[in-house]
Amino acid sequence: WKKVKKGLSAGRVQSVATRLICDREEEIEAFVPQEYWTITAVLAEANGKKSFKASYYGKNGKKAELKNEAEALEVVGAVKNAAFEVANVKNSVLKKSPAPPFTTSTMQQEASRKINFQARRTMQTAQTLYEGVDIKGVGTIGLITYMRTDSTRIAAEAQTAAKGFIISKYGSEYAPKNFRNYKSRKNAQDAHEAIRPTDVTLEPSMVKESLTNDQYKLYKLIWERFTASQMENALVETTSCDINAGGYTFRANGSKVKFDGFTKVYVEGSDTEKKKETALPPIEKGDKLTLKDIENAQHFTQPPARYTEASLVKTLEEEG
Repeated sequence: WKKVKKGLSAGRVQSVATRLICDREEEIEAFVPQEYWTITAVLAEANGKKSFKASYYGKNGKKAELKNEAEALEVVGAVKNAAFEVANVKNSVLKKSPAPPFTTSTMQQEASRKINFQARRTMQTAQTLYEGVDIKGVGTIGLITYMRTDSTRIAAEAQTAAKGFIISKYGSEYAPKNFRNYKSRKNAQDAHEAIRPTDVTLEPSMVKESLTNDQYKLYKLIWERFTASQMENALVETTSCDINAGGYTFRANGSKVKFDGFTKVYVEGSDTEKKKETALPPIEKGDKLTLKDIENAQHFTQPPARYTEASLVKTLEEEG
């Protein structure tokens, strides 16, 4: 009360949340940064049309860290005038599945990441969408199912409606042959189904003029998440290649979308930044490459990040 605000309660959730935040702060204060270096080579095919980046991986195919500048300069010196040759290329196709429809906690996390809503604002807005909104030309309807739920279960009629909508809007290749069902958490009460639009054919753009800005943003998020959850997997072609030079190994990764699937509608947010990958040029084992540029950079390991509202909600849920 002295430190924060008089009259606050310290209940079974607040106490634990405060403890998590204090523990994390102590971790941050006790953290000792470690130095490390990276080396990035810009390489091109023999005909030199398309260049790409490869990162230092290790020595003779074995992973090794560069702990200081001297080690980094030693590698740069050894490879600067060496021949770069592709040692192996691995191609594969990755299946990416959509995220399940929202529970209360995943909705709060995603609304925090994607539309910058605090948990309270998310719940207040969801309440109005559930209770009913006067939609022009339709009348007053509840746009979403009950917003306090820990279940990812979807009613069969909602799945049937979603499949019909997806086929008519995006084409039959975007609808999986079988309905998608998701497992709820182990200790979920499962009293209500997942949060979803009550009528999937009411697209966000169709109801936008009848909604407040907050209602529209949240409805769009719920609608997209649910629709994507009932769509086909995305297929991504990935390429990983090891390149040898002067006894050292560099690695390049690339990817390109083969079939966009559910990502046509929605991609789940993340608490950490994801590196964007582009496709590598067509290269094969034994190909000789030209070194266009090489640079090294000093880095320091970072302490764990302070909680965002999204990551705190996620941690609380994971810890039961």
